[in-house]
Amino acid sequence: MYPNKPNKRRNWIESARPERNGMDPWRPYAWTKDKERTADGRVIDSGAIFLTNRECPWRCLMCDLWKNTLKEPVPPGAIPEQIRLGLDKLGEIDEIKLYNSGSFFDHKAIPPEDYPDIAELTTPFGRVIVESHPSLIDESCLRFRDMLNGKLEVAMGLETAHPDVLEKLNKGITLDSFRKAADFLSMHKIDLRVFILVRPPFMNEDEGFEWACRSLDFADEVGASVSILIPTRGGNGAMEILREQGNFEPPKLHTLEKALDYGINNSDGRVFADLWDLPQFSNCPVCFEKRKKRLEEINLTQQFLDYLECGSCLYHKE
Repeated sequence: MYPNKPNKRRNWIESARPERNGMDPWRPYAWTKDKERTADGRVIDSGAIFLTNRECPWRCLMCDLWKNTLKEPVPPGAIPEQIRLGLDKLGEIDEIKLYNSGSFFDHKAIPPEDYPDIAELTTPFGRVIVESHPSLIDESCLRFRDMLNGKLEVAMGLETAHPDVLEKLNKGITLDSFRKAADFLSMHKIDLRVFILVRPPFMNEDEGFEWACRSLDFADEVGASVSILIPTRGGNGAMEILREQGNFEPPKLHTLEKALDYGINNSDGRVFADLWDLPQFSNCPVCFEKRKKRLEEINLTQQFLDYLECGSCLYHKE
């Protein structure tokens, strides 16, 4: 069973893992280009480069990002080279996300001596978005911010505002520590993007929806300009064991839809549904593509659209 003691969870989580992928420290492991709505209502091309670097020092229960990480830090110069390659692949974009399966401000993941080169490479963009664990939000953020030509935005994983479930996720944060990091960013005029899980482990479907909404409310309280709703997926070994034990089930697509609609109608900032790997949350061949298109349109317009109904899967009754 999943350990109650935090000091035993790390070994339990690691023991459930499959093998990690073989990665090249001089190449990003992925890049994507998507449309995103800005705070002033424009729809722009947003590029994301997924950097290869050392694994995050935390062992979050739900994380599968470690699969594309290294066991050792990358050498100086490797991260700028990865960004150059990623930008070449992305073509014309308006903003850049530098995501790295961990924390940008972890000095063993992103060497601070690479900050100037990274800043130079991102000069064309009006916004640079990086992600970080809340405990690493410190003066490094300010040093990097001051090198940039564009606006810095930091993404942090809240995951859930449910204090007991948050503790079980083994993330090493509390709501108070998250709030403290958010306050630091706000005080220094750095925008905040918050990641929220829809139905994390140890919740049923109704609780998953309720706490997604409560988490959106908390993100509002701490000044998030963007909240991203991520349906919780399996695939890291630990989540499969929890599913066998009855402690985890991926959310229904309708739960993500309802949570997004709540955010659109109630949040101060923009709210987006993460659509990556969406088919695993609905297998209906009749309505899935229409429902995906609806979510895409809501992401870009930030306006509620009427629900669709499907006589095949009766999803409106989920």
